[in-house]
Amino acid sequence: MSTSVRISAVVLAALLVAGACQSGGATTTPAATPTAIPSATQTLARHGVFSPTGRTSSTRPRGHTATLLANGKVLITGGVGDGALPMATAELYDPSTGSFSPTGSMSTGRVEHTATLLPNGKVLIIGGNLNDEGRCLASAELYDPDTGSFHPTGSMASPRSRHTATLLANGKVLVTGGESYEGMANLDSAELYDPATGRFRPTGSMASAREGHTATLLANGKVLVVYGATASPPSFFLPAELYDPATGKFSLTGSISRPRPGHTATLLANGKVLIAGGGDGWPLNTATAELYDPDTGAFISTGSMSVVRTEHTATLLANGKVLITGGVVTLGRLASAELYDPVTGSFSATGSQLNDLVYQTATLLADGKVLMAGGVSVDDPLPPAELYTP
Repeated sequence: MSTSVRISAVVLAALLVAGACQSGGATTTPAATPTAIPSATQTLARHGVFSPTGRTSSTRPRGHTATLLANGKVLITGGVGDGALPMATAELYDPSTGSFSPTGSMSTGRVEHTATLLPNGKVLIIGGNLNDEGRCLASAELYDPDTGSFHPTGSMASPRSRHTATLLANGKVLVTGGESYEGMANLDSAELYDPATGRFRPTGSMASAREGHTATLLANGKVLVVYGATASPPSFFLPAELYDPATGKFSLTGSISRPRPGHTATLLANGKVLIAGGGDGWPLNTATAELYDPDTGAFISTGSMSVVRTEHTATLLANGKVLITGGVVTLGRLASAELYDPVTGSFSATGSQLNDLVYQTATLLADGKVLMAGGVSVDDPLPPAELYTP
């Protein structure tokens, strides 16, 4: 997602372990030295724990955004609301109080839009769906944390939903692909937003039209665009591409191993990109993961998750590991979570969420915790937000 998230569907199931001990009989045999059993606190500290925090003021089951602001608060915007209509409302999560509070509203309801934190501290909101008829938006607006209000800015040349928005090293925002009308037409075009002028202008086009893809800023300043789907002709097997800000052009890069709509892409501290999960429907959804190496332009396999996941979240933690949470499996939504360790190239279980969730957002906070907000749960129509503590 810019920060983004875009989220992903069809994956997973969960875990856990328990121990027991028993006493010996009344004999003269020396008693065995009891095995130390870790306390609950020790176990949670070792594996990470999810805990409840405040509830969002509105149900936001999917299509919303979550953006960490410079002041440490998290801006939640839009998403599907009551009656399956996009919402214009926004709210702020304050980590110091663990609560959500309303802030200014956008000019229009938006779902499947993007939200990008700019160097000036404002948040750029772009595109999205306008209503349940699937009409997409070309408009954009800026959220000002100082005033708590939204203001219009330039509009794109093309309406877009399920696109990506990536902040470049030069301060501009690259917007790629997306739907121009829900489920009907996908775009190969890209545009650049310039905060200095408040305008969008065209840049090079991708080799493939796509929506639901990911775009990751690499350490070399280029942007890796992978996977997604296209409607004409229908395909999930799309080539990976690199955008070069110096030339304004896209070029093909290494070969992908398999289709992965609903995947996640995470830039690691070592400069590689972790691509995890996704798929184009059962039984083609996958638990596998791969790494993109910018130095060689190749994708290489790495460890697999414990279960297949799609529409999950992936968050780079301060310790360099990646937290994978939630998502969808064949038999339903997932509450389980796992950690990817770049040093070992393997996944391991961590604490489970309080609710089985899909389409939630995951935001790394300034204190190293991760905020999970919104999403769909079988058990609770308005699930509380959760905090993951590594």
